Amino acid sequence: MLRKMTLLAVMSTLAFGMSATAYADSSVVLRVVTVKTDDVATYLQEIGKARVMVKRLALPTTIRVWQATFAGPNTGTIIVSQEYPNLAALADGTAKIAADEEYSQWLKNLNKIRTVISDSLYKEL
Repeated sequence: MLRKMTLLAVMSTLAFGMSATAYADSSVVLRVVTVKTDDVATYLQEIGKARVMVKRLALPTTIRVWQATFAGPNTGTIIVSQEYPNLAALADGTAKIAADEEYSQWLKNLNKIRTVISDSLYKEL
């Protein structure tokens, strides 16, 4: 839970700390979360629940799940991507998610079946 709150605080600070010019930027933002799970089928079901909650919250994001298939020792690693139209949309989405009790409970339960290896933001050039 502390890790989630820290991540949300960092993302919010990053997003809100940018200038108005950055908010006006239309570059696509991609959040990439690398996870380890021993139960891929259950994890995919949980991601399906996240997609429903994202739709309910009207977040402008696309969630995709990838699995490394030709990656040496990283074969089997799961990658979850969330694509937002811009940094402002990511900041708005992060705030909505942080305020949503259902999403918070879902995330707490999700952490029982996965380990986050990395969580990164990428900006389209």
